[in-house]
Amino acid sequence: MKKKLIAGNWKMNGSLTANAQLLQSLLAGVGQPGCQVAVCVPGVYLAQCQALLAGSPIELGAQDVSAQEAGAYTGEVSATMLRDFAVRYAIVGHSERRQYHGESDELVALKAQRALSCGITPIVCVGETLAEREAGQTEAVVKRQLAAVIHTNGHCISEVVVAYEPVWAIGTGKTATPEQAQQVHAVLRAQLKAASPQADRIKLLYGGSMNAANAESLLAQPDIDGGLIGGAALKPQDFLTIIAAAA
Repeated sequence: MKKKLIAGNWKMNGSLTANAQLLQSLLAGVGQPGCQVAVCVPGVYLAQCQALLAGSPIELGAQDVSAQEAGAYTGEVSATMLRDFAVRYAIVGHSERRQYHGESDELVALKAQRALSCGITPIVCVGETLAEREAGQTEAVVKRQLAAVIHTNGHCISEVVVAYEPVWAIGTGKTATPEQAQQVHAVLRAQLKAASPQADRIKLLYGGSMNAANAESLLAQPDIDGGLIGGAALKPQDFLTIIAAAA
């Protein structure tokens, strides 16, 4: 049985002092977790967090990666650069990147490809808006977003992690019910199985306001292999509770 993955997404939060306090609290409480654990931190703090997490069971993740290898792309950070900091995961296609930075399905697929080429596991985010859900388009939207990644990455698709994040449930306090989340995860699992004989090894995470109170019921669903945690990842006790639920 594959281990679940709990990945914290700090978003644009943190400071040198706050990061040290948060990670010290997590390291003091995490022990030898029964699941995989990662924190995806702002780029400017990768060096600090790499040092603090060295030799621990908590792995390091980035919140984005460039689709370019190198060159005149001011402000971009390449997968090769991330690898220098022992980054294990990189979030690609988060709804906030799609919404505020106009990232297309094709660009997200290229970012996933770039991460994979450097041995970094992309956490590919897919999800629908409230309007799309109310229009009955949930399945079509997430399948379209994932199809681009499958098309670009072909036989490597079994190396990715997929996170379903209903946009209407991110940072709103609203959460898909375990049944709603499982329904979409099952659709994604079927799509991956059609694309890869190794689809069962792909972790599918739920990422819409998973917290200490609802983690256990969400993680009990057959196709939910972990969580991409936002706000609760900044609260040590909440994050540790979710990790315990995943174990």
